[in-house]
Amino acid sequence: MNVLVTGASGYIGTALCQELVAKGHSVRGVGRTKIAPSNHFDYISFDLESDGVYELVKEHDCIVHLAGRAHMLGETASTSADIYRQANSDLSVRLAKSAIEAGVKRFVFISSIGVNGSFTHDRPFSESSMPDPTTPYAISKYTAENELQALVSESPMELVIIRPPLVYAGNAPGNFLRLIKLVSIGVPLPFGAVQNSRSMIALENLVDFIQVCMVHPAAAGELFVVSDNQEFSTPEIVRYLAQGMHKNIILLPFFDSLMRVALPLFGKQSIYSQLYGSLVIDSSKARSLLDWTPPRDARQCLIDAGNFFKSNVGK
Repeated sequence: MNVLVTGASGYIGTALCQELVAKGHSVRGVGRTKIAPSNHFDYISFDLESDGVYELVKEHDCIVHLAGRAHMLGETASTSADIYRQANSDLSVRLAKSAIEAGVKRFVFISSIGVNGSFTHDRPFSESSMPDPTTPYAISKYTAENELQALVSESPMELVIIRPPLVYAGNAPGNFLRLIKLVSIGVPLPFGAVQNSRSMIALENLVDFIQVCMVHPAAAGELFVVSDNQEFSTPEIVRYLAQGMHKNIILLPFFDSLMRVALPLFGKQSIYSQLYGSLVIDSSKARSLLDWTPPRDARQCLIDAGNFFKSNVGK
């Protein structure tokens, strides 16, 4: 296949492009970074807001759209919402319109489990769960999903939507990077009393699932929530990371109620939700419809993430 991957300078995009090349696909990666993230695939620096999008997408069989804005700091809520909508919704629709005009067969849109909400209570999130996006980022992704579905409904192009949870690896950014850095320092961490349950997805498993969604006939027109099919508590995640770093970690039994009050006081509400709250995903649709199972065991992926960070990032 001739595949175009946007957001190819990010850590998910780079890994996907490298794997697609290894599988024999013709790959063009697109990103805003002017320096190519890898010499294993064709990469161009291109701003999707600029002219020439049609020329960019033509002669491709499939587009995997990873590009977008994950977060911005120091903005008002209204400004932040506008920026997210433009980057994650408006530009996605603009890209899809050009793809339709160019005759692209399939458009794979990487959304976010945040469209479903920030945490789960009694039942896991599935494709049939009522959307409840609560952040400007998640709202913009949900808007993009709806506008893309409306756009392709009158075209021959096939749309596949994927809502992954936190994507982790030894070189992952964001809150996972903050956590793995804390583990690497070896200081006692206040997670000893946490009894939550988190669904995540290893970078390798997400890359594999995206590839399935690119080619599987039954994926056309479908929405998927997807994970490793294994859930872990925060103490378990920390211990597996520490195991990969060959470190002994001390977990202090701080009460959940104390951290629920303390972290938001310091503007860390999202960190509290991820470290103390539960978010569980039911990935059974991916198994039943696409016959997909994660190729790698989540426990080993967490251990490998700790080992990779120690050997390559944390030096």
